[in-house]
Amino acid sequence: MNEMREIRLPEDLCAAAEKKFGGRFASLDELVTFVMRELVRGDTVEMDQAERAAVEQRLKDLGYL
Repeated sequence: MNEMREIRLPEDLCAAAEKKFGGRFASLDELVTFVMRELVRGDTVEMDQAERAAVEQRLKDLGYL
């Protein structure tokens, strides 16, 4: 198992996250781990650029750009 580190987060932020995502994640630790893994994935930026290009193309097709 990987070594663990502790982080400190504002209580109100933790409470809001638990309220909003408590049904999808067993704990706040699980939620934060999921979010951090998604953020450090290398393809996240590439996917955002691909999504942006698709939206721009759709707007051009509709005559907005």
